[in-house]
Amino acid sequence: MKTHHLLTLGASLLLSAAALAQNVAVVNGKPIPTSRADALERQMARAGQPVTDAQRQQIRDELVMREIFVQEAERRGLTASQDYQDQMALTRQMVLIRALLNDFQAKNPVTDADVRTQYDKLTSGVAGQEYRASHILYKDEAAAQAGLKALAGGADFAALAKKDSQDPGSGANGGDLNWATPDTFVPEFSQAMVALKKGQTTQAPVKSQFGWHIIRLTDVRKAQPPAFDEVKDALRERLQQEKLQAFQAKLRGDAKID
Repeated sequence: MKTHHLLTLGASLLLSAAALAQNVAVVNGKPIPTSRADALERQMARAGQPVTDAQRQQIRDELVMREIFVQEAERRGLTASQDYQDQMALTRQMVLIRALLNDFQAKNPVTDADVRTQYDKLTSGVAGQEYRASHILYKDEAAAQAGLKALAGGADFAALAKKDSQDPGSGANGGDLNWATPDTFVPEFSQAMVALKKGQTTQAPVKSQFGWHIIRLTDVRKAQPPAFDEVKDALRERLQQEKLQAFQAKLRGDAKID
């Protein structure tokens, strides 16, 4: 009799251990499967959050609390409310749509060859010149004229830009605007800049909507496309979005809408 009791107790313990392995917890007799915890961990991982043991415990506590709330809501009959039914329908749609789009992307990936082809297509038409210029921006013409006089007297352009320029971005860098194509700037600035030779400074202040500029041309070079490694991730993302948009457009075009 004792042996039979021990065997029964042992079997019960084994079954309990197996249940714990399959479930995060059991709340009022209702199990919470580990698959729910795994799903939350995957969400955290996709968001770039490391999943530590402490966070796993927090996930367990969160799932237990959710189950307690759900059981109480069901006890009160809230699942029969129209609001609940509507919200569940919307949630079901969102989950299914996300699953559909993820499935489409998995089966229609953007390959490395696709990205390279797009890069070559975009950069093949790059032509013209890039200019590296510096400027000092003044609020009024009189201040700009004073700046030109200081430069004529031997003042250092970069030092004067740091002291006087009303453009805080370039002023902090001695007026340097880095490499750019003429269409980057307002027309008045571009026209004055491209008329200069390397090393020259405008002889008169240049007026634009931002104020009065003293412009110095530092260098000119053939336009350089960005390096492939610098833009490949952005290109991949753009191509993925284009594939998704085409997929959505096809589905809508095929649908019968009354």
